[in-house]
Amino acid sequence: MQFVDEVLIRVEAGDGGNGCVSFRREKFIPFGGPDGGDGGDGGSVYAMADANLNTLADFRFHRVFRAGRGANGSGADCRGAHGHTLDIAMPLGTRIFDAASGELIGELMRADARVRLAAGGFHGLGNSRFKSSVNRAPRRSTPGSPGEQRELRLELSLLADVGLLGLPNAGKSTLLAAVSAARPKIAGYPFTTLYPQPGVVRLGPFQSFVMVDIPGLIAGAAEGAGLGIRFLKHLRRTRLLLHLVDLAPQPDQPAAERVRIIDAELAAFDTELAQRPQWLVFTKADLLPPEQVEARVAEALSALDWRMPYFVISAASHQGLDQFCRRAMEWVEHNAAPQESDR
Repeated sequence: MQFVDEVLIRVEAGDGGNGCVSFRREKFIPFGGPDGGDGGDGGSVYAMADANLNTLADFRFHRVFRAGRGANGSGADCRGAHGHTLDIAMPLGTRIFDAASGELIGELMRADARVRLAAGGFHGLGNSRFKSSVNRAPRRSTPGSPGEQRELRLELSLLADVGLLGLPNAGKSTLLAAVSAARPKIAGYPFTTLYPQPGVVRLGPFQSFVMVDIPGLIAGAAEGAGLGIRFLKHLRRTRLLLHLVDLAPQPDQPAAERVRIIDAELAAFDTELAQRPQWLVFTKADLLPPEQVEARVAEALSALDWRMPYFVISAASHQGLDQFCRRAMEWVEHNAAPQESDR
């Protein structure tokens, strides 16, 4: 299925049913009086979080959602039926914006989250509501009010604990495939990853965290170069960023310079995201002799004046993966995400 993380939809709540003008007419009961019933309320439209969904692809084909209209009232003080409520299933991490104003309506952060998108119309009143001592035969009723209609923009931000950053071919997809059951596309050319790919890293019973891989960035991504920075929004929910750096020799672009390129694009996208905890992960250590690996790592750390943790790994040979995953698991456990309230 194609990965879709942004889409426009239209939601229409149901109108309220009209009130009824009616009078009781039965044999042997003179002056029966008004008995027109109220209409039914219109159905509302809600967004429901569904943990089984991970893309907004279905909304490419179904863009208009309508709840049921309330039924009209009838005689004998019979009230009209309420219109059916419409629940729209959306993936966890969906953010819902008003397309016209840009207002954030709500976010689906938990499996039981439910956000009202459009309120149904109020029911109309029947003529029995207007009878009084001075108006015993009212011929007045009110129509139901219209339901809300809104154009909405849905934006999906994948929920993950750890996010992978790096230039194309830095080894992000290979690492994800090595430590989780995810099977991203892996090839020897740039931009093999075309959309975000999450994976669950399991270390033991009740010990796991979610890692997400996004397409590689290049210099100028903030201006649209390569695949741009549109997928960086999937890192907004992560708490730890892993910056992968290829140890393969590139004379025209030292490892420290490659780190600075990604950090600059990250800051151009979101300054708050650029300040998240970030670890360096030097990859493809199996392709070089140990002494060259140590020299390249020491050179990069010195040039960057690096103070955060760093790791040297090889996803192909699994060198250093156990220690790396356990340190990441410990960090996730000791830095639990704060509870977020649904809007």
